[in-house]
Amino acid sequence: MASVTVDRTALTSQAEARDPQLRRCWVVLADGATHQLGLIRAWTARRRIEIHIVLDIVHVLEEKVWAAARCFHTATDPDAEDWLGTEATRILAGDAPSAVAAIRTEADRTGLSRDLRAAADKACRNLENNAAFVHYGQALDAGWPIASGIVEGAARHLTDRLDITGSRWSVCGAEAVLTLRAVISNGDFPAYWTYHTQRERERRYHPPDEHNGELQP
Repeated sequence: MASVTVDRTALTSQAEARDPQLRRCWVVLADGATHQLGLIRAWTARRRIEIHIVLDIVHVLEEKVWAAARCFHTATDPDAEDWLGTEATRILAGDAPSAVAAIRTEADRTGLSRDLRAAADKACRNLENNAAFVHYGQALDAGWPIASGIVEGAARHLTDRLDITGSRWSVCGAEAVLTLRAVISNGDFPAYWTYHTQRERERRYHPPDEHNGELQP
């Protein structure tokens, strides 16, 4: 559903409609924010739903581990990608502790100051604080999603028109643009426009009264 007005209640109602008997495996992708995790736990506790939380691998690699790579390699150093690949392989195999140990060992070995190693330490803390949600080996074996890339990619595509310099949007206006872009992306615009013009014609020019054959006043 493309919308900027749908609240959590509506979204959770959609999820429950897919599994009203609560017999299926529920997997929730999260970015690790404490407030977000608190909301997820509170919602599932109220409904007595057992869920599996998975930390979005995109957030882990792009926002945390990639930033850590910059502590040891410059932006143009091709070895940075190899470094990231090594740590990503450990994390995806479900061995985040080894990645944490390797990052901290390298930071110590290179003698980085506290400021220069800040991103590396942040990546390690993120993996440790979310240790229960980074068992990617288990998730992949079970066929669970480990990234929200498709959802975020769709959201970025749909909201691209809103993010222009100097734009100011009301909620109502943003909702209209978002809905229209979704209709276009789904290939439904021709049918929608035919329907829209027909309804607009009916609104402006009332059809003849079927009972007496006269135009309505």
